[in-house]
Amino acid sequence: MSTPALIRSARERIAGGIIETPTIAAAAVAESLPCRLHLKLENLQRTGSFKDRGALNCLLDVAAAGRSTGVVTASAGNHAQAVAWHCGRLGIAAVVVMPEATPLIKVANARKFGARVVFHGATLSDAMVEALRLRDEEGLVLVHAFDDERVIAGQGTIGLELLEQVPDLTVVVVPVGGGGLISGIALAVKEAKPQVRVVGVEAEAAASALASRRAGQVVRIETAETIADGIATKQVGQQTFPLIDRLVDDIVTVSEEEIAAAVHELLERQKLIAEGAGATALAALHSGKIPLSAEDVVVGVLSGGNIDVNIVARILERGLARDGRIARLMVKVRDRPGQLARLTARVAKLGANVLEIGHRRAFADVTVGDVEIVMHLETRGREHVEDIMRAFESDGLKVEEYV
Repeated sequence: MSTPALIRSARERIAGGIIETPTIAAAAVAESLPCRLHLKLENLQRTGSFKDRGALNCLLDVAAAGRSTGVVTASAGNHAQAVAWHCGRLGIAAVVVMPEATPLIKVANARKFGARVVFHGATLSDAMVEALRLRDEEGLVLVHAFDDERVIAGQGTIGLELLEQVPDLTVVVVPVGGGGLISGIALAVKEAKPQVRVVGVEAEAAASALASRRAGQVVRIETAETIADGIATKQVGQQTFPLIDRLVDDIVTVSEEEIAAAVHELLERQKLIAEGAGATALAALHSGKIPLSAEDVVVGVLSGGNIDVNIVARILERGLARDGRIARLMVKVRDRPGQLARLTARVAKLGANVLEIGHRRAFADVTVGDVEIVMHLETRGREHVEDIMRAFESDGLKVEEYV
């Protein structure tokens, strides 16, 4: 059973193999919040997430026991990378089973660190079924991603660091998947400061901890696809649920749009890379679902930064469109020489930049003598887009905006 004493012991054991990550004041992303906000930067760990802590604490036991057959784990990516990296350091063979849609960066890193990667199923729970089969068939040692007291204790070392780095904290906001991270942090923090509120955050598409809390027991749910792939679990752990039920004050959920907006904001304003799961704490804070006051000192755990650059590009593009900093306008003009040149000159005079432009004749809802011009513009924001549309309309042009 996980205890605060195990967490303190874990801190000593793993000290030479993990990074004691900083907790920074995050004023740039806290302007709309009444509280003081700090972020715990677990994206700075060697493999890009908090999973280094629990994986190493567990693997040290495997190494000490002289297990030569190797280990197997199931992971959506971050735990797999941590196991692969530390197994390489400790000379232990590693097999990692990943869901089929695991982001490529996580797959590539696990292989780079020396693990044998096996794909199975759509979710972490599906991958666990295959990991258990391989454990039995090949005689491997299972290193569970969250439902293991050694893993929980390793993740709990974050809580000990928070107590030292932000001694006046009043609220800790933590992403929740299988529950190892929030269980460990809650154990560490509540022992020293029981008045601190510990709030968990899940993606709406994978809210297994909230479902279990409402049912009063561990329940299995069907998950949908989410950009917070690192916390997309069908059920919390048998060991983690009692800790969550006893120590976690509240669990909230966030939408895909809220998660994407938080990833965008962390990158643009705070200059931090976060994966979807890692950004859920900020998403929850901005959603208004966590009651806060001016007296609160809040720490959001940025649990990981392993995100595909393609996903980042799509999130940034959607965020810019949401803010009106890129816009798509459809303008109907007479199909005559010089009209396009005049239109683009007008855009330039209005202070916008043309990113892409195209004509539509045959399939546009226009008369034979007209042409529909679709422009993708870079603008200063929503008000600027509205100014451009009004200017076009004052020129006698019919204009529509598509987001």
